[in-house]
Amino acid sequence: MKIVTYLENGNQQLGFVVDQKVFPSHMISNKFPNTALEWIKLGPEGLKLTKKELDHFIKIDGFQNEGLDFSEITLNAPLPNPTSFRDAYAFRQHVETSRLNRGLEMIPEFDQFPVFYFSNHQAIQGPGPIYCMPKHFEKMDFELEVAIVINKQGRNIKAIDADNYIAGIMILNDLSARNLQLQEMKLNLGPAKGKDFASMFGPYLVTMDELEKYKSKTPIDHIGNAYNLTMKCWINDELVSNGNLDSMHWTFAEIIERASYGVNLFPGDIIGSGTVGTGCLLEINGTGKRINPNFQERWIKPNDVIKMEVTELGTLENKIFLEEITE
Repeated sequence: MKIVTYLENGNQQLGFVVDQKVFPSHMISNKFPNTALEWIKLGPEGLKLTKKELDHFIKIDGFQNEGLDFSEITLNAPLPNPTSFRDAYAFRQHVETSRLNRGLEMIPEFDQFPVFYFSNHQAIQGPGPIYCMPKHFEKMDFELEVAIVINKQGRNIKAIDADNYIAGIMILNDLSARNLQLQEMKLNLGPAKGKDFASMFGPYLVTMDELEKYKSKTPIDHIGNAYNLTMKCWINDELVSNGNLDSMHWTFAEIIERASYGVNLFPGDIIGSGTVGTGCLLEINGTGKRINPNFQERWIKPNDVIKMEVTELGTLENKIFLEEITE
């Protein structure tokens, strides 16, 4: 299933995608809430109920004529108001290359446990225009990621069981203001202001059953599902990043185990994968300068269009604008 949130009469409306049409939850069944968070809180049983109700709805003759085209609606993030947002650091290629570009050896602790930081779950955005402050454009960067949504409360979850706590997966573009990030992390805290202004998700949340055919071999000595999903990013129609989700060193199951140690995870919590290899300009620029000292750095500028595409997860497109400030 593919789940979206869009605006209906100015309010957030949960919708389901069938044959490239969007159907509001209330059209499919009166058993569904109208918001994504309330639907997520139905948990695994809610997923089963939704599949049953959708199957019944699809059997109705002419149901396609009642759906909305994507061109008719304004999409929000699939889950616009998550209960929390953690972002991990799970791709070895990204970490190793970024450190190499700074003249550093690979940090051994990366192989000992998965790490993550908390980001701003009140700065969640979907496809479309994104408005940023002037200081954000001081080395603004994209980050090509995916993210999962938790749909069952749990504490001290074991990795062997953790995939059962995932409702679905979606594309994540974690915008980063690298200059602000560098300034604050010199104090051994953060990232905070370098990351807290815009995280874009979408276009939809895809339930994990849709990805069964993409399952790949779990890395040796690791636990949890892995998926062969191509991840790409374009800036103004120029392909700048190309990676694959199955290159994650740490699985989402292992990240969930770490995140839930001694604390509760709740339905509606989001966990990002971290940046795929080649998945940000910081890494791309660093590699370019290491190979060629005359390499010209590139950063996101006002009016740039960032487009991300992941197998089966759709295309997330955003245009970045400078926010107008009145003194």
